[in-house]
Amino acid sequence: LHGSSVLQQTPAYIKVQTNKMVMLSCEAKISLSNMRIYWLRQRQAPSSDSHHEFLALWDSAKGTIHGEEVEQEKIAVFRDASRFILNLTSVKPEDSGIYFCMIVGSPELTFGKGTQLSVVDFLPTTAQPTKKSTPKKRVCRLPRPETQKGPLCSPITLGLLVAGVLVLLVSLGVAIHLCCRRRRARLRFMKQLYK
Repeated sequence: LHGSSVLQQTPAYIKVQTNKMVMLSCEAKISLSNMRIYWLRQRQAPSSDSHHEFLALWDSAKGTIHGEEVEQEKIAVFRDASRFILNLTSVKPEDSGIYFCMIVGSPELTFGKGTQLSVVDFLPTTAQPTKKSTPKKRVCRLPRPETQKGPLCSPITLGLLVAGVLVLLVSLGVAIHLCCRRRRARLRFMKQLYK
């Protein structure tokens, strides 16, 4: 029985990066006296010539039993209450495929729905949506007297201050010049009087 609700596998699909660890779960909805959960792998999409490769099984008396030509240090099966976990370490792209848990009944074989594992060298990064940057409008605010600390140092203020000082200096220069001319004129006038 393929895709039976007796065996519930999670997740349905998983994509991981090379050399990472993967944990696949198979929960048994029935209790058996001598529980044996088999883990199988189908390397290609299901077809008439595709076969299931036996990886390991969990036996209530013996624990994990590995299949032939399986790297035992990479694969472990353990039980957590009603869940049976297949643990894969240092996965490679060739480990990709559909993983099934299975129990042997009399006479039928009962399979879970399977977990599709995809092992890639690089995980795709989610592209962030590009935001159009709107230029901020500059707003000139006059400072409040009570919040202002120290003198204002904006270019406009400094420009006005310098212009004011220059006007004062020019005015002072003109005033001194006129004052000197009047004084000279007065001195000439006084000299002419006393001749």
